[in-house]
Amino acid sequence: MNRPETETRDLFAIADLAREFGISTRAIRFYEAKGLLNPERVGSTRVFRRRDRARLILILRGKRLGFSLRDISDYLSLYEADRTQRAQINLLLEMVDQRVELLEQQLADLETSLAELREIRTLASERLARAV
Repeated sequence: MNRPETETRDLFAIADLAREFGISTRAIRFYEAKGLLNPERVGSTRVFRRRDRARLILILRGKRLGFSLRDISDYLSLYEADRTQRAQINLLLEMVDQRVELLEQQLADLETSLAELREIRTLASERLARAV
């Protein structure tokens, strides 16, 4: 079975990761500054390992799902503290439940807004038709 080259490599340059994930090197440096990534240094060059790449995948997924960097940081730090991952999984479940609840409320709010806008449009169209 052929695995993609990125899954078999051990080392990545910052430009490699930026290109692979379609983000800027500045974003990666930002995540590093926030303590979410911890690349090694060879002179002044950042050298990322597979672990850093995996963490970057989790960071980007978390951001895409609307989690804060603090939430992501808390989640990632639990992996280091508890190799059984029980605490990490419990935190993940709590975060997901909160996010789902928020999104469901936002969806309900959007549906209400859409219904109101459709009603306003209908009333305005009817009034315009009567005015002719």
